[in-house]
Amino acid sequence: MATPSSAVAAVDPMTMRRTMGRFATGVAVVTTSADGVPHGMTVNSLTSVSLEPPLLLVCLTTGARTTEAVTTAGKFAVNILSARQEHLALRFAKRGTDHFAGLDIVYGRHQVPVIPGAFAHLECAVERHFVAGDHIVVIGKVLEVCERDGEPLGFIGGAFSDVVDRGHKPVHWFY
Repeated sequence: MATPSSAVAAVDPMTMRRTMGRFATGVAVVTTSADGVPHGMTVNSLTSVSLEPPLLLVCLTTGARTTEAVTTAGKFAVNILSARQEHLALRFAKRGTDHFAGLDIVYGRHQVPVIPGAFAHLECAVERHFVAGDHIVVIGKVLEVCERDGEPLGFIGGAFSDVVDRGHKPVHWFY
């Protein structure tokens, strides 16, 4: 049986990464436009914060161009990728490249780039942001939602995965 680590000992970053990798997530691309230039990055640290008002939280890498663009522009989109969009997750995960090169850029209602055919996208205004370790936590007020039928792209243990519906009725936790 595993024993809790000492409160004094620091947690090794690779151990933290490996352990958190056991938590299955979806995959999304955060997009924005600043000074007429589109920006985007792949993320999997994303969660709903509130239904009323509709708020979400996304963690972005400190110092990344997309992070700077999101905080400067004050608006962004979260594009939840479908199982058929692994290539886009990889494309937007590469650092220092023009992620939109060769792609048709489509803008949402709030003038942020959105990924065509994404499983869903949410257009947001930056409600607030703050530093947390090596990331910037961004709270977004959801202004617009678009969802499509299909299957989401999953991520677990550092690898893409499928998310399988077990055939159960939806669980209505707090309704």
